[in-house]
Amino acid sequence: MDHEHHQAHSMNSEAGGDEHAGHAMDSGSTTEHSSHGEHGGHGMHKADHTGHEIMFRNRFWISLALSVPVLLYSPMLQQWFNFSMPEFPGSSWIAPIFAALVFVIGGVPFLRMAVPELRNRQPGMMTLISLAIAVSFFYSLAALVFAPGSGFFWELVTLIDIMLLGHWLEMRSVRQASGALNELAKLMPDTAERIGEDGNVEAVSTGDLRAGDLVLVRPGASVPADGEIAEGDSNVNEAMITGESRPVSKGPGDHAIAGSINGSGSLRVRITATGDQTALAGIMHLVEQAQQSKSRTQILADKAAGWLFYVALGAAVVTAIAWVAATGFSVEAAGAGGDGVLVIACPHAGVGHPAGSGHLHEPGGEQRYPGARPAGAGASARDRHGDLRQDLAR
Repeated sequence: MDHEHHQAHSMNSEAGGDEHAGHAMDSGSTTEHSSHGEHGGHGMHKADHTGHEIMFRNRFWISLALSVPVLLYSPMLQQWFNFSMPEFPGSSWIAPIFAALVFVIGGVPFLRMAVPELRNRQPGMMTLISLAIAVSFFYSLAALVFAPGSGFFWELVTLIDIMLLGHWLEMRSVRQASGALNELAKLMPDTAERIGEDGNVEAVSTGDLRAGDLVLVRPGASVPADGEIAEGDSNVNEAMITGESRPVSKGPGDHAIAGSINGSGSLRVRITATGDQTALAGIMHLVEQAQQSKSRTQILADKAAGWLFYVALGAAVVTAIAWVAATGFSVEAAGAGGDGVLVIACPHAGVGHPAGSGHLHEPGGEQRYPGARPAGAGASARDRHGDLRQDLAR
């Protein structure tokens, strides 16, 4: 799922703030700006997909529950599975009413997500999905009057349920991947012990450190910023940054990486880089960039979605015309045939859109991404033994 598609999600909701956990997706895009000033001044700007995940999850379960009566009172399913439901005055309206509720609760959000595609004149999957469910719904309503029993109510609700489930799982995957930035941010300590010119030690915010400051890193403490060890010897654990499982022996003149954990020795580190210039900030930028960038597969899927929209629309028109000619101008057959083509072409009924994993790398290989190298990071990021390896700028 590409970044524009994520932005389209932020337009979608009418249920209010409670359902979206504080994300007012109807009123505008919901982007969380997580200030990280207390962690060395690292600014972090990321999309928070928690609200989207909750929204799709809630709508899926509600729509699924509302779909049960539609399925039970579907003549086609009753014929297939050889069962019948009690009939009573008004029972013929159960399927249309519950299908309409599913359309409003689960289908309308997809219509809203198609608006940006139409506005940009770039029809894609959301446009095709919206066309399929809209045509199915309105054709089925018309069939109530002109051809009772020929509607697509059960097909409509199952299609919407599948789409909601797919988007829920996708948003959950994206949210979990986005958590990598939070985990990296946690590596930075909130405070540091700065050594003054008189030798006194004072506790300061990590964001107040400047290049040239001398800091004391006690045993078990995290290095507050990139620097060069001026005094002391210790084994430093850099596993969460470089992936090295064994602590690295450090001494005077060696490089200390922000976020690494000091061992049993006491170190005095001369700060060389702070804030966005640190290696950790560079890694965070790489992860964020990898999450927001598109893979070649995603770019191809975007193009294929646009082509599929026009192909499906053209095929539906041709099918409708062919049925009209073959059945003696039967509008019922033409509508059913044309709508069937659109439903079948709906991507969520067949081929799904690839979602970005949000990871900088995959185990056993290297993932490349567009963009320039961030400050404080080396020229490449590659994987070895399933761990992130970063060539840190020395």
